[in-house]
Amino acid sequence: MTAVTAQMIKSLRDRTGVGMIKCKNALVESGGDIEGAIALLRKAGIASAVKKESREAKEGAIDFVENANGIGIVQMNAETDFVVNNEKFREFLHVMAEEVAAGNVSTLEEFIAAPFTKESPKTIDEKRKEMISVLGENILISKMIFLKKESDVSYGIYSHMNGKIFTLVEIAGSSDEAGLAKEIAMHAAAEAPEYLSESEIPKEIKAQEEEIAKSRVPAGKPAEIVEKIVSGKMQAFYNDVCLVNQKYIKDNSTTIENLVNSRGKELGKELKVKGFYRLQIGA
Repeated sequence: MTAVTAQMIKSLRDRTGVGMIKCKNALVESGGDIEGAIALLRKAGIASAVKKESREAKEGAIDFVENANGIGIVQMNAETDFVVNNEKFREFLHVMAEEVAAGNVSTLEEFIAAPFTKESPKTIDEKRKEMISVLGENILISKMIFLKKESDVSYGIYSHMNGKIFTLVEIAGSSDEAGLAKEIAMHAAAEAPEYLSESEIPKEIKAQEEEIAKSRVPAGKPAEIVEKIVSGKMQAFYNDVCLVNQKYIKDNSTTIENLVNSRGKELGKELKVKGFYRLQIGA
């Protein structure tokens, strides 16, 4: 059993909005497991749905470079926002995105160890350490993504809050729908979906949500009523966390899936949201 600390209680309170005493009791009952404590609070009806655990807030920015071959995305962190807004930090971040966009590596570990092409044989990590001495703060390359472009796919990119939030949406079925893809990327920046569709949600997450939904049904209800209530709650959960299920932020009379289908009908093509990325500093 993990000892319950004041920091754990504060973290649980920050995530759920529940009082300190109830948070402490839930943590004790769950043996110090924060996710288990959240489930207990939700079953008791005193905590609403909670998204993934927020990580320690760090300053940073996300940048990208797009070329004919693909899209390179890099998230870089520093200790203060002052350094993040420094011109040298931003230049280095953009150069790192250029390096990723070259498409030579596929993982963060490979990227950090790779040669820095502008100053070979210096590596990316050696250049990073050099920037630490220049800027006077720890600099961390925390995420990188290389997305190789495909034919008949449109890419929409949106950067918000000076690079604090970055989204990218892929629409399959046409290479001419970058505008629509960007509109959906803007939606994703605001609505923060966690999954593309229901099929992408892990089984254990679904099982946990079903258990919580069942625990909230008043006792004594017939089995068929329980099933109907749980089904409704699960659908509401999918509509909240899945991009294609979400109501379009600019027109809540339609979902993202229906928005794309409608555009496809106009064009006489079958369009589909193929994937999305959403990065956010401090999340």
